[in-house]
Amino acid sequence: MSMQSVSKAADEEVTAFTTHDVVNQAPTYAGYNLAGTDPVLMAAAGDLDEAARASLVAHGAKCGSEAVLELGRLANRHKPILKTHDIHGRRFDQVEFHPAYHDLMADAFSEGLHSALLDAGLETQMSRAAKFFLTSQAETGHTCPITMTNAAAAVLAKYPDVTADFLPKMQTRTYDARFLPAADKNGITVGMGMTEKQGGTDLRAISSTAEAGNQGFYAITGHKWFFSAPMCDAFLVLAKTQAGPSCFLVPRVLPDGRVNGLRFQRLKDKLGNHANASSEVEFHRAEGLLLGDEGRGIATIIDMVTPTRIDCALGSAGQMRAALARAVHHCRHRRAFGATLIDQPLMVSVLADMALDVAAATALSMRLARASALAWTTSKEAAYARLMTPAIKYWICKTGPALTYEAMECLGGNGYVEDFDMARIYRDAPVNPIWEGSGNVMALDVLRALAREPESLDLVLNDLAAVGMEPVSDACLRIRDLAQKAAHDQGTARTLTELLALSAAAVALAKVAPDPEIAEAFAASRLSGGWRATYGQLPGGFDGRAAIEALCPAS
Repeated sequence: MSMQSVSKAADEEVTAFTTHDVVNQAPTYAGYNLAGTDPVLMAAAGDLDEAARASLVAHGAKCGSEAVLELGRLANRHKPILKTHDIHGRRFDQVEFHPAYHDLMADAFSEGLHSALLDAGLETQMSRAAKFFLTSQAETGHTCPITMTNAAAAVLAKYPDVTADFLPKMQTRTYDARFLPAADKNGITVGMGMTEKQGGTDLRAISSTAEAGNQGFYAITGHKWFFSAPMCDAFLVLAKTQAGPSCFLVPRVLPDGRVNGLRFQRLKDKLGNHANASSEVEFHRAEGLLLGDEGRGIATIIDMVTPTRIDCALGSAGQMRAALARAVHHCRHRRAFGATLIDQPLMVSVLADMALDVAAATALSMRLARASALAWTTSKEAAYARLMTPAIKYWICKTGPALTYEAMECLGGNGYVEDFDMARIYRDAPVNPIWEGSGNVMALDVLRALAREPESLDLVLNDLAAVGMEPVSDACLRIRDLAQKAAHDQGTARTLTELLALSAAAVALAKVAPDPEIAEAFAASRLSGGWRATYGQLPGGFDGRAAIEALCPAS
């Protein structure tokens, strides 16, 4: 055989095994303006001035860009690493993150998501809420220290004599990852440490102790079982004095440059939330500053609860939107049985049904942010914030895992593969229902709110019923009956809580939906008592395709 014949045979063999042409695969999800393609969010953000609205749209473009979505992928693929000792064997206790994590943190800082509670004004709070919602669609793990820093501001601002060195550093828009005393940094983050092995949610069961020491510092000895974002510059920590559980501000690095006595045992090997480090820690006479009175620590730190729960609702709503957007994107491009998936009646029903929950969760979480910002102005808004925060956190966060699964199924096998970010979104979905109080805690908090201020129920229900939606008015009657029963039977608390949230969601959606039929379909399918176990069960005659196009425009 000639050399020419050998070469030709080799070429034919290579050609025969060359990968076939790839067709009928949806393009990579990227390049959407997450604000500009979300009419419910833009309406729910309210009357922002021109500059604030432009900033929101710009942030939406950034969060939907290929570059930022890739940062999210990298930050989760390369998990944080705990280094307990330096190369010479000295205690080191530092966590190493991938550069993508620091880039995401820097962007959140530049938008002021970490410190908005230190700034007055409804517009600031609504802009921050909308941007947090958008940021959560790109990557949710790094938002943990962002949320905690913002919430900690509500506590630290009450004790300026103690926190004067920290507050100005929280207000900067500069992220600074260096391991230095807070006074030497350009910006700081603040975390919290409450949960212990033996107590969990029962904070009065903590065993960590604090003894008064020198120069106003207390020496803390004990442990925390969940200690998220261990590279924060300071933490709000609960420990017992003789008077009972007390709240302390514990720096990572002391003012004189010494590393404080926080000894990290290991990082949690979590189901999801991989970009964020969560740790177990022991305190070896760690030095902390007392905030508030001894024995009043739970009352002191409680100011962090509402902001963190609002962020749980916003974050879960954002994740739901991210999952739906990817499902719709896939179905607009994927063909099966002679038509694109989005033209198949059953798929339309599933996507439209999911879109109703996403739109309602978006409207409801933004309504809660508004009530929290206005709580000091009217009794109605104060009642809404008090009663509805746990109810809204309950429903939105619990809806997230089921919805993200359904969205993942829309992508078929691709959705189950780690190369696609649907798998990450699905793994991340359960964290917010657990963090800052699981479902039972939220339901019990609704009962506590009703017991402490029973007039709040009338204020909220009268406001909901005033919208004039028949399913909501009927639900309000059921809620009053359930509230009476729940006062004597805690077993009904979940039903009460969910019905409260669904009624409020229908009303919030009615005020911002691009078409009245969308809110009506949500109310009819969620409040009218029909049997539902999965998505794709909408009222007859509802134009699901029109709803998808209205709620998830292609551009």
